[in-house]
Amino acid sequence: MRSSRLLLALASVAVAFAAADTYVVVLALPDMMTSVGVPIDQLQRAAPIVSGFLLGYVAMLPLIGRIADLRGRVPVLVMALTLFAVGSLVTTLAYDMPSIVVGRFLQGVGGGGLVPATLALVADLYPAERRGVPLGIVSAVQELGSVVGPLFGALVLSVADWRAIFAINLAVGLVLAAAIRRVDDSTPGPRHERSRLHLLPGGLLLALTLVSGGVTMLRPPPLLRDLTWGQLFIPYAGDGRWLTPVGTTAIVALVLLLAQCWFGPRPLVDLRSWLAHLREADLVGALLLAVALGGVILAFSTADPKIEVFSAQGRWYLLGGAIGAVGFVWHLRRAANPLLPREALRRTPAWGALLVSFFIGAALIAALIDIPLFARTTVYPDSQLSAALVLVRFLIALPVGAVLGGYLIRRFAPGPVTAVGMLMAAAGFVLMTRWGLTTIEEPVANVALLVGGLGFGLALAPVNAALLEFTDDAVHGVASAFVVVSRMVGMLVGISALTTIGLRRYYAEQRVIPPVQDVCDGRSRCKEFSDLLRVAGIAQEHAVFWGAAGCAVVAAVLALVLFRSAGPSRLPALDTVKAAV
Repeated sequence: MRSSRLLLALASVAVAFAAADTYVVVLALPDMMTSVGVPIDQLQRAAPIVSGFLLGYVAMLPLIGRIADLRGRVPVLVMALTLFAVGSLVTTLAYDMPSIVVGRFLQGVGGGGLVPATLALVADLYPAERRGVPLGIVSAVQELGSVVGPLFGALVLSVADWRAIFAINLAVGLVLAAAIRRVDDSTPGPRHERSRLHLLPGGLLLALTLVSGGVTMLRPPPLLRDLTWGQLFIPYAGDGRWLTPVGTTAIVALVLLLAQCWFGPRPLVDLRSWLAHLREADLVGALLLAVALGGVILAFSTADPKIEVFSAQGRWYLLGGAIGAVGFVWHLRRAANPLLPREALRRTPAWGALLVSFFIGAALIAALIDIPLFARTTVYPDSQLSAALVLVRFLIALPVGAVLGGYLIRRFAPGPVTAVGMLMAAAGFVLMTRWGLTTIEEPVANVALLVGGLGFGLALAPVNAALLEFTDDAVHGVASAFVVVSRMVGMLVGISALTTIGLRRYYAEQRVIPPVQDVCDGRSRCKEFSDLLRVAGIAQEHAVFWGAAGCAVVAAVLALVLFRSAGPSRLPALDTVKAAV
């Protein structure tokens, strides 16, 4: 049992670290743009850096969750961390937009795969009556990433450039993968007793691939200027980096590595086995679902919220997504072993968890984005870091609420606990609509931030508990993945819709402001004009907070209605605490 708890602790740390990577680009994005040749005034061109991660995180989640059901939780955790590390390496070495997007996509696939595997691991390690607190802890550390991410990014950027962030990700990902692999005691002994000599061919090919690929991407100036070594970087044709001797070496080494992993008797990675699990997990269905989710993600994540709910190409993205969704439903009805087994979410609390999670995400994103924006609009116009630190007060309460929510569902049904939490979140947003120019600096602001954060935290564990209780053990991984997908899609749709509502209020307030030349005829008058603009900005944020409060109330009502058949697990308080330690 001790090793099981350690395994869950390591998996939770991995989830937190991967979640932090979702937010780490908040401060690093301008430097990342400059490094790959994108002007800082063309922010829209950097959208693929963000949407690439989201696409990998969300679109592949159900497939990875299903593989976790078929192959086991630990192998998927190790492979997800390995993919996360590889993506971090590619991002660290990226030299243009395609390479940085590929790196971020791989990071998203790996980071997203950790969540359903860890939630399913909780279900494996704890019976239904003991899952509440562990689920609360996992939910808490996942949300803790939103606190750690920006702070981690700011800390690294204060002493190094943005590439150091992803170099650290690489190291942490590999260390956690090795630790989880070592702690796991469910793998048969012979695998652990393999001679290192059997891994030598694959290891040498991997090293050659990494070294030559890294040199190709970095192109170190000392080597480029050297008369002898510089010849390795002369293209055979055109000016491509990969059509050079060193680039060709990397490609050939990679092909040989893949061949060794496919045909070798003792491969470094058993590709045949993983491909078999991909087929068994329904790769076709996963790709159709990825098209559906990708259409939604691209339509909303590539939009400029100042002028549109979704991008100019959004209608085409949504059309492609709709076609993918129709194809996915058709495939589910015909496939012998579909990605989402038929009847897997047949019970009302199971599919209800997806719907509740969507509206939780739509409300939560308003807090994550607009609280720092409010701080920038009012008291911290020149400090993005100080504005982000205001959000910490909200986010500190969130993991506390997550653990408390896991404790409460031992004595109360998930529906009322979720509803209370979301009503507290709604109350927090309503209090935020009372904020003025200087409220952020006053102690009263902490009431809204702490109440809102605590409320969101309360709702996380009950939703996961209702889902796991009303789905079969064999589908816990894929079902957990769909809950995360629902929340992420809710966040994307929510931020676009709520921002559009807020901007309409902003433009309405701006229309009554006199022209600058009529107001700004001196220093004091210029300050008055600036204050008028800030008042308009506050009105915009107030509108967003009202909309988020509405989403939170909808989530509360849905939880009461859809989770009404889910009852509490009546366990003594002492046993509840023991289940979490």
